[in-house]
Amino acid sequence: MILEIPVHLRWSDMDAYGHVNNVEFLRLLEQARISAFWHVEGRTDAPGTAILDASGAAGLVTLVARQEIEYLAPLEYHPEPIIVKLWLAHLGGASIDVCYEVCDTARTKTYARAVTTLVLIDTATSSPRRIGPREREAWEPYVGEPIKFRRRA
Repeated sequence: MILEIPVHLRWSDMDAYGHVNNVEFLRLLEQARISAFWHVEGRTDAPGTAILDASGAAGLVTLVARQEIEYLAPLEYHPEPIIVKLWLAHLGGASIDVCYEVCDTARTKTYARAVTTLVLIDTATSSPRRIGPREREAWEPYVGEPIKFRRRA
């Protein structure tokens, strides 16, 4: 299964070339990732994957261990949200590989694809924390094929 997270662009996402800056793409992915995995009290539109406690009471953070992004087309500002398709390529002991495709609302154009490796960290020990049964149950249906990046020379 694939999650589809709508993300609105901000005017400030654009650079001097009139399209979304490469660094801002990573912020868009972060916003989609937070919507997909973190539960905020009172949120009514959260997907079933949003089970990590965003209040901090659970003593858990996620740290980015690796990111790779491939830009496929310039993304110009427009008021409609973009769609970030999101799934997992790997569900490990304490880490997950999150895959993304950034698309237009019609899902006919892909602007970028990316992978982020996240590690769950116990804030009390600053050590990796194993993925628990509840998390594994919520996330396993979203495990799919890894992103196939273009070949590098």
